[in-house]
Amino acid sequence: MTDPVRHATVVGAGLAGAALAHVLVARGWRVDLLDAANGPARGASALPVGMLSPHVTRAPTPLSRMTSLGMAATRAELEARVPAGAGWQACEVHNRGHDPGVWPAALVRPGALVAAWIAAAQGTGRLTTRWHAPATRLVRQDGGWCVQDAQGQPLARSPVVAVTGAIGSLALLASSGLPAAWLPLRPVQGQMSLGEQLGPPLAGGPQRDNGVFVPDYADSGLPPDWPARIWSMGSTYERGATHTDIRNDAHHKNLQSLRALHPAGADAFEQAMTEGRLLGWAGVRCASLDRLPLCGALPDPAALEAEKARPDRRRWRPGPADTPRLPGLFTLCALGSRGLTLAAWCAQRLAEQMDNAAVQAEPDLWAAVDPARFAWRQGRRASA
Repeated sequence: MTDPVRHATVVGAGLAGAALAHVLVARGWRVDLLDAANGPARGASALPVGMLSPHVTRAPTPLSRMTSLGMAATRAELEARVPAGAGWQACEVHNRGHDPGVWPAALVRPGALVAAWIAAAQGTGRLTTRWHAPATRLVRQDGGWCVQDAQGQPLARSPVVAVTGAIGSLALLASSGLPAAWLPLRPVQGQMSLGEQLGPPLAGGPQRDNGVFVPDYADSGLPPDWPARIWSMGSTYERGATHTDIRNDAHHKNLQSLRALHPAGADAFEQAMTEGRLLGWAGVRCASLDRLPLCGALPDPAALEAEKARPDRRRWRPGPADTPRLPGLFTLCALGSRGLTLAAWCAQRLAEQMDNAAVQAEPDLWAAVDPARFAWRQGRRASA
């Protein structure tokens, strides 16, 4: 019989939510997966083709270290669960401009991996999905959490909730009483330009500088009204925007970037635009103030303030070990444009924490993505 305490609600069914639901179910949890859309991977994870690639830096950074770990985790999931050519293909990416070089990579349609994770979890009988379920409020109730809609009607109840809804996580987490300053999440809209690939590829492989040019990508799972073989360029990076309109000015930004990156590709882009054959896709990513994910247990505002107010805490500098947490409330969000690379690895680490197991990450790396880090910074400034 399944332990009733090992029951979680995961809010958001993109890369982060699907990865976490899959890992939790594999560890024996019962999971309710909610999303406001009519199915999984309808937000930024609906990207037609994304790049799984390293984050190259001259010296190791938390993001470059995490990306290296994440690439291995995601590649293993792709090889195990998604047939090549039906959601991904191996490649190399040619970096131009900063940190030039040729790096191992993969072209991936994120929705294929999301679908594979959900199908595997459903096969156990321990995953329940619910669509058209817009979560608006988190209410502490009977020792657990109630996820409610805008009218206050319950969508799910469980001892544990993990919020994985990208930029939608901000309002939902704030409804639990977390201060806005502790959740510095920002929307970043991006538009991709693409078209049918006719004839031989225009380049020997993907090119990257100010955006990524994919000269040839074939996938049987692309939308039925799209060609099965495409080229793509993008995406734009519009901070603060939340629309998903396809705009000509964004197409022109992509064209300008491609002109500097690969002139022959820009000629094909311009011809497709002139002939009315240009396609577009737009989505909204979620980024944090320091551009690192939020992954882990959420801090408890009231308990943290009480700790700070203690006479012996005058020069207290809180950290992961001594930060009081809201019981049973977790998040995995703010993956930015690195969702493909980070979702699987972060979900594995978060599931370990939710299971009260040892988190398989270097302590400084785990602290770098701790959702409480912005609360620590606020507290340190206040007591300085």
